Amino acid sequence: MVEAIPDAPSRLVTSRDGTGIAVFSAGEGPAVLLVHGTSADHRTWRVVAPELAGRRRVHALDRRGRGDSGDGAVYAIERELEDVAAVVDALADEAGGPIDVVGHSLGGRIALAASLVTRSIRRVVAYESAPGARDASGRNDDEALLRRLGADLAAGDPDGLLARFMTDAVGMPAAELSAFRADPIWARRAAAGPTIVRELDAALHAPAIAVDALARVAVPVLQLTGSLSAAWFRDGAAAFHARLARGHLEVIEGARHAAHHTHPAEFLAHVEAFLAT
Repeated sequence: MVEAIPDAPSRLVTSRDGTGIAVFSAGEGPAVLLVHGTSADHRTWRVVAPELAGRRRVHALDRRGRGDSGDGAVYAIERELEDVAAVVDALADEAGGPIDVVGHSLGGRIALAASLVTRSIRRVVAYESAPGARDASGRNDDEALLRRLGADLAAGDPDGLLARFMTDAVGMPAAELSAFRADPIWARRAAAGPTIVRELDAALHAPAIAVDALARVAVPVLQLTGSLSAAWFRDGAAAFHARLARGHLEVIEGARHAAHHTHPAEFLAHVEAFLAT
């Protein structure tokens, strides 16, 4: 039976610093935690989560500073790793053993890093989450992009900030950006501007989620990319794959950075086949 993720949190899990992390749960079966990427919240899984909940106990969290989760006075990416660790520890206690985690973009990178601070993660699926991907791509300077996004934030221009992030960081084509602007979800995503800036800063500078740290990940990892995604995602995944001890790398044909929206059947087929092994 297909079961939608509820609108209200199923629980609040207290992270190490006392921040409450909202978790939304549905379905029955082996547990899997879904971790969203930058600018999103748990609702980014609205297409694939109900289908997955027909076969698994699905838990989707709001990362700190988003949706129904709290936030700390001072941001550091290490707190996000602790958030995921706290949630998977609680879920693993209920499940009787380590659970699987699926992350999109920075959410996958956080999940990978969290596997280094908890034994409650069994496997990780990371969609276009590779650290250092942008450095080897020959794209625009990332530090300059961070400054421009900071200027958008300081100027009180959330729409401009989100549009710049989606085009310059994500590689969204103009036609897709126009459709995204017309979607009711745009306003909620634009309101996430402060978290976009702080997360890009962490992605560029935080050692805890840099390639040298994540190369130590020992759990099995499936990296997914879209065949039409920006080169920096695909090249970064390949470079990171070479550093992983137990890595797998697969491509979803015809997809870009949001395969969980545009190619849900293919996305789920890759995820479920990997988690079943």
